[in-house]
Amino acid sequence: MNIDELLTKSKSIWKNKSDITDIVIKMGKVFGDICRYARDADKDKALHTDDEIKKELGNMIFSSIRWCDDLGYDAKECVEIAINCQEKYQPKPNSKLGE
Repeated sequence: MNIDELLTKSKSIWKNKSDITDIVIKMGKVFGDICRYARDADKDKALHTDDEIKKELGNMIFSSIRWCDDLGYDAKECVEIAINCQEKYQPKPNSKLGE
């Protein structure tokens, strides 16, 4: 699917637009799930599957496309800006940020 198809699908699932506050809260929930996966606590091990992390990463991608639109931004333009910034980024030696 391309970005336009994903946006159409997202709008068919989620009828209401989100504002920046809603987006931050929803993004925090997904990010928290990813953090718990990375933390790898014994109590969370049952959820540490490839399917679970793929679901959460997919949630970030799929939802971000809709959130861009909810805020009046073109998701393709946002991605292009991000690509440009990442291409210019030069991590410090021995930094994990560039990996």
